[in-house]
Amino acid sequence: MALVTDVANYFREQLYASEGSSLTHLKLQKLTYYAQAWSLVLLGRPLFNGEFEAWAHGPVNRHLYAQYRDYGWQNIKPIKPEEQFISSEDIFDEDEMNVLSQVWEIYGDYDAKYLERLTHQEFPWIEARDGLPDGAYCDTIIDQSTMKQFYTGLLEDAQ
Repeated sequence: MALVTDVANYFREQLYASEGSSLTHLKLQKLTYYAQAWSLVLLGRPLFNGEFEAWAHGPVNRHLYAQYRDYGWQNIKPIKPEEQFISSEDIFDEDEMNVLSQVWEIYGDYDAKYLERLTHQEFPWIEARDGLPDGAYCDTIIDQSTMKQFYTGLLEDAQ
């Protein structure tokens, strides 16, 4: 199974291929969250081992946070596919690549603050925060079954 860093590297590769796009740590967190959520819905399984916590600025994976926190609000450097030791195509199967590309296509053009506001309107993050005020500390894990149920509902509503 892939690692959260593999998913992050996929999005950094897409950043390299997409002119005019930017990727901050906050946006990377949200993209990896949506990749996990949509994998649960479309593939019936997690894309990677890892959980998200309901932090004040939206879902956060602690491992990814530790790796990218030094970027702060600055843009993360893109990765050329040839700079990676192992390419995304060697890590993810075709179905997983489809999920990742759809997440990039749907969410990749939005800025980090928009994605933050979006997650703040969605039930998995709201449920995990259990009524805490905006900005309050929270490290509650966002339940994957809640993620799957909520995003399945979004998909059904869209059809």
